[in-house]
Amino acid sequence: MRLGELSKRTGASPRSLRYYEEQGLLTSSRSDAGQRRYSDAAVQRVSLIRQLFDAGMSSRVIATVLPCVDVPGDVGVAEETFAAMMRERDRIDADIAHLIETRDALDVLIGANSRHRAELSTAREPAAQSI
Repeated sequence: MRLGELSKRTGASPRSLRYYEEQGLLTSSRSDAGQRRYSDAAVQRVSLIRQLFDAGMSSRVIATVLPCVDVPGDVGVAEETFAAMMRERDRIDADIAHLIETRDALDVLIGANSRHRAELSTAREPAAQSI
């Protein structure tokens, strides 16, 4: 199938599909006219690539995970894939911890601002009543 058809069948933009190919995540053959041609299996591959991106993985990490799909019976590849996914999970856990700290710091500022706004509101009320 051509690039446009793969795009329609997967929901991935043509630009994304070209990017996947540049990163070595997806392969195609070329027609005599130089147009990309994809096998029917590319639909499932693109779906998997998108799931891996949605899971927060970079194209570099995805490239280390995909061999597990390409060579499913290789124990070494399966172990490397598992290690890569665990590293990604650890990275995401660290990101989450940092976001929680950032949110907590923002909550402190929001609390201070709320108190300041309340003080300003209280200070204006007597002036408004005397008019």
